[in-house]
Amino acid sequence: MNSLDIQNGINHILKNDKYLAKIIEKSESCSILPKRNYYGMLVRSIIQQQLSIYSAAAINRKFLGHFSNKLIPDEILKTPDEILRSLGLSNAKVKYVKDLSEKVLTGDVKFKDLGKKTDDEIIEHLIRVKGIGIWTVHMFLIFTLGRLNVLPVNDLGLKRAVMNVYGLRKLPDEKKIIKISKENNWNPYNS
Repeated sequence: MNSLDIQNGINHILKNDKYLAKIIEKSESCSILPKRNYYGMLVRSIIQQQLSIYSAAAINRKFLGHFSNKLIPDEILKTPDEILRSLGLSNAKVKYVKDLSEKVLTGDVKFKDLGKKTDDEIIEHLIRVKGIGIWTVHMFLIFTLGRLNVLPVNDLGLKRAVMNVYGLRKLPDEKKIIKISKENNWNPYNS
């Protein structure tokens, strides 16, 4: 993804969806750029799960500060669980970041050439880690790899936005979001 790709996506949506066009016209420019530190981004994603933006940011700062802003699988594995919990991680998230770290070290999870795989291949590869599900991989595809055509149908924020923007009475399910995407021709810019 680059700025031209983003502009092409914006132009596509402006042309095809009158509801999103109104929002785009009032919004700041999109600044999502691909990132290289896949391991660090996945650790941050695990930490951020089911937390408010502010809580997640505070815990991430504390966690990153403890590791001098360098997340290294071996260091996280060596860190006692009590210390990780004192940084704000729940018992489950301690297990999840350690499972990711272990799988990276053993080679069960490999990042080399990950960006060359299809979305489905990446999902299949990463969900073998405890605590990484479809939602986490969708966020990774969009915000780390910069994929332009990911529709995270189970994201609560997306559901709320679709409900508000399209005047729905209740949160839409997966089928309804896909239907709205098709009706408004979001493809190939679902992200």
